Amino acid sequence: MNVGQLVVVGLVMLLGVFGVLVPGMPGPLVVWAGLLWWTTAERSSSAWTVLVAGTGVLLLNQVLKWLLPARNLREAGAPYRTLVLAGMAGIAGFFLLPVIGCPLGAFGGLYALERVRLGSHGDAWASTRTVLRAVGLSVLVELFACLLVVGAWVGAVVAG
Repeated sequence: MNVGQLVVVGLVMLLGVFGVLVPGMPGPLVVWAGLLWWTTAERSSSAWTVLVAGTGVLLLNQVLKWLLPARNLREAGAPYRTLVLAGMAGIAGFFLLPVIGCPLGAFGGLYALERVRLGSHGDAWASTRTVLRAVGLSVLVELFACLLVVGAWVGAVVAG
């Protein structure tokens, strides 16, 4: 690959890393697609090794992403219906107040639904904090996995 193509692959992977932070964008899939593109163009044994290892890391990430928050969400006692409705409030918030309305709507919706379900401010606030910590942990695990794959790619490009 020439330098221009490597820059474009790097930008695709960077888009994937930022995609982890954007709800609804499949960040790990975009990182993996950039890695696959580089591997098929490079066709070296180190490129294929990085692809296989990166695929394993991203698959492990998917398992961890779904296992870790589920335990904490069960501890909070927030029903999945509440989480779905809070997500819908986030989507509505995005359209009412672009970009910042999404997290504000989701957070506000989650708190309001927990307040109705639990009755008191203290219990609703504690449950909301627990849910937000669980979701934040999921995002951090996904971000770490994507950064690990991009780092392996950068190492292979520099070494090769």
